[in-house]
Amino acid sequence: MLLTEKEAREITDKILSFVKADDAQVSVSSEKNSFLRFARNTFLTSGNTVERGANITVWIKGKRGASSTSDLSDESLKAMVEQAEQVADISPVDREYLPTLGQQTYKPSNGFVEATANISLTNRAKSISDILKQSEKEKVISAGFHQTRAVAEAFATKNKNFGFEQRTIGSLSMTARTPDGASSGYFARSHFDINRLDTARIARESIRKAIEGRSAKTVEPGVYTVILEPQAVADLLGGISNQFNARNAEEGRSPYSLSNGKTKLGQKIFDGRINIYSDPWNAELPASPSAQGGIPAQKIHLVKNGVLENLIYNRFWANKSGKEPTPGPVNTIMESSGKAASVEEMISSTKKGLLISRFWYIRATDPRTASVTGLTRDGIWLIENGKITSPVKNFRFNQSVIQMLAEGNVEMIGTPERVGDGNAALLPALKIKAFNFTSASDAV
Repeated sequence: MLLTEKEAREITDKILSFVKADDAQVSVSSEKNSFLRFARNTFLTSGNTVERGANITVWIKGKRGASSTSDLSDESLKAMVEQAEQVADISPVDREYLPTLGQQTYKPSNGFVEATANISLTNRAKSISDILKQSEKEKVISAGFHQTRAVAEAFATKNKNFGFEQRTIGSLSMTARTPDGASSGYFARSHFDINRLDTARIARESIRKAIEGRSAKTVEPGVYTVILEPQAVADLLGGISNQFNARNAEEGRSPYSLSNGKTKLGQKIFDGRINIYSDPWNAELPASPSAQGGIPAQKIHLVKNGVLENLIYNRFWANKSGKEPTPGPVNTIMESSGKAASVEEMISSTKKGLLISRFWYIRATDPRTASVTGLTRDGIWLIENGKITSPVKNFRFNQSVIQMLAEGNVEMIGTPERVGDGNAALLPALKIKAFNFTSASDAV
């Protein structure tokens, strides 16, 4: 069972009562996972797990020690605290230590739905059964993973701060392949409310991409206009909020760095329509009311109308720099300040280009330019004179995200859509004028 707020507070209070160290921060968590995996058009495995655990970090004369346990008995919790204090005794001084926070106020974000936490296994089995029947009918071979997760967790400090949060997530990812293995389609979505997870759409899109990707032809690599579906945007930009790190920027290790410890804060970096922000109370993407370091989260713009509005200062770096710590980000939302375009409108406006379903095997190559490399996968199509004319074999790409989103390179921006699972984001489809494909790939 998930912990209630009362139970969580009792456990954190108990742990802190065992602490002899100068300062401490504790957390306790409980989690329920339920999953169903299918492959080769048949049910494969299903299961449920329930877990509980606790951890503690202590500081003794500025020296840090940590320990954790999955046993919440008094004896185990006491042993966890003692172990953390023993580690602190023999550790070097933590140069970034700051006293833990005193009492804060956290506004709930309402990302917990009981129907997700206690999913109907019968309803899930029926929805997956419908997918398997559709796959057989369309003569594709499908595999996927349906999962729900419910979490209740709390944290507390020796300086009397306490926070509690509950959240849920339900997701389905699915890959469909043609029997010859020459074409594949992928689609995935998630929602905190399982009743709003459209499994039929996920299956339909995955199967459609596999069927329409047959007989892909080879196209020479080069610089192309591309239309990136929301999944492809998520693959490249899903974690972009975490790239606005103030310390990296001031130490010269970021695309937002200038010389002599200065940054590009206040400068126009991206297309003037682009806004990137975090909002824990967004109705489609509720997130933790607690930001990094236990700071109460707030809605915060990182990019506003293309301008670098904020950098992320953790408590240590803010204190060192004489700044206020940043109350976020806790999620990622990208949207246009102009008129949104549909993918269909993007296609019809393209003389020659490529429609990209998703990327994978992405690796950073240069943090100073936010450059990445990777491969396309599960559906790529050639666009000629406003129409899709042929599926295309895959490419490797090398691309600077900063250049991709720069003024003059972003032609159209779609309506934000929830993509991703545990790290879900609200991201739009994008039409990009120039995107760099460096070589062909035979992978499907």
